[in-house]
Amino acid sequence: MFWERKLASWAADVRERTNLPARVSLWNGQSHDLGTFRQPAVTLHAKSAAAMPLLLSHRLDSLGEAYVQGKIDIEGNLNDIVNFGYALAMTSPDVHGKLHRVARYFNHSKASDERAIQYHYDISNDFYRLWLDRRMVYSCAYFENGNEDLETAQQKKIDHILAKIQLRPGQTLLDIGCGWGALVIRAARKFGARCVGITLSKNQFEWATELVNAAGLSDRIEIRLQDYRDVSGRFDRITSVGMFEHVGCRNLPEYFKHVQDLLAEDGVVMNHGITSTDHESGETAYGGGVFIDKYVFPDGELPHLSLALNAMQEGGLEAFDVENLRRHYAQTLRLWSANYEANATTLRELVDEKTFRIWRIYLAGCAYAFENDDVAIYQIVARKAGTRASKLPWSRRYIYAPN
Repeated sequence: MFWERKLASWAADVRERTNLPARVSLWNGQSHDLGTFRQPAVTLHAKSAAAMPLLLSHRLDSLGEAYVQGKIDIEGNLNDIVNFGYALAMTSPDVHGKLHRVARYFNHSKASDERAIQYHYDISNDFYRLWLDRRMVYSCAYFENGNEDLETAQQKKIDHILAKIQLRPGQTLLDIGCGWGALVIRAARKFGARCVGITLSKNQFEWATELVNAAGLSDRIEIRLQDYRDVSGRFDRITSVGMFEHVGCRNLPEYFKHVQDLLAEDGVVMNHGITSTDHESGETAYGGGVFIDKYVFPDGELPHLSLALNAMQEGGLEAFDVENLRRHYAQTLRLWSANYEANATTLRELVDEKTFRIWRIYLAGCAYAFENDDVAIYQIVARKAGTRASKLPWSRRYIYAPN
C-alpha cells in the first residue's frame, strides 16, 4: 500500500506539471496516467514494488537501470520512449537539472583501460555487424548532403578525415584506436600510405588483421594489440577517431604530448572525439552519464572542447581546424538505432536480455542527446606548435577538392 499511495501522489504531480502521454501500470492491475490522452504513447509496466524507487527518482540512470534489470517493461515507439524518459527526467526535484553536471575522474592505468575497452567492444563481432555498416565503422558518419545512407556516409567520413590530414602516397599513418580497420585500409588502398593501427580490443584486432590479409595489404598495414602509451617511432600523419574519450580528462595533456612526440616535424594530427557541452566538463545531463559509465562505457570521460584544445596546446600541438559534427552524430545514431530495432530478434539470440536492453536504450538515448546539445563531437586538426605560418593552408578548400 505504501508504494501505491506514493505512486498515486507522484503521478498526480507529474500530470499537473508536465502532462506526459504515458501510463504506469502496476503488478496488481492498477494503473496511473501521467497526462491526459486518448491512448498513451508509452506504457511502463512495473513488475513489482522493487521498481518503484528507481521509477520515482526521475533520473535517466535510474529509469535505465529499471529497464535493463527487467524491473519494468516498456511499450511504445522507441523515440516516444526516449522522449518520455527525458521529459520525465526534466521534472526532477533537482532544480539544477541540465546545468548541474558533476565531473568524475577515473583511474586510467593500462590494465583498467584494457578492461574497459574489452568490456565495450568485445561483445561479439556478429553483434556489431547487425547494426553497423558493412565496413564496421563505429564512429560518427559524415553526411555531406544529409540524405546519404549509412554505408555512404561512413565512407565519406573516412575520406573527409584523410583529406583533412592531407595524406599523400608513401607517408606513414598511425591510427590510434583503429576499430575494425576501415580507416587504415582506405588509407593504404587509396593513397598507398604505410599504416599502423592500434586497438586494445581483441575482437577488433583479429577482425582487422584478417581484413588486411584478405585485402593483400599486409605489406602496408600493421594492426597491433597495443596501448597508445607503448607506441614509439615517428609518423607523418596521426588519426584518433572515437578514442580520446577513454583517455581521461586529467591525462589529456600527457596524451597529446605523446602524440606530439610521435608526430613528424612536418606532420598533421586529427582528433575526432565526443565532448561534453558543460563548460566544466561535467558528465551527460540528467543521470545519463552515470548510466553510460555503469553499463556501456566504463571509465569514459568527456572533456569540454575548451579543455581538449587547452590540453592539445599544453601537449605541444596547435589546432588549426575545428569542425562540429553534432548533427552528423545524431543522424548516425538514428540509423544505428533503426538497424538495431530491425534486427532485434537476431540480436536477442546473440546476447542476453540485459545486454540487448542496454544497447537498445543507449543508442536511441544518445541520438536524443546529440540532437539536443547534451553532448557534442568535434574533429580537431593540429600540427606541432611553432609551425611556420607558411606551412598552414590559406583556406579549407583543400578538404573539399575532389581527389
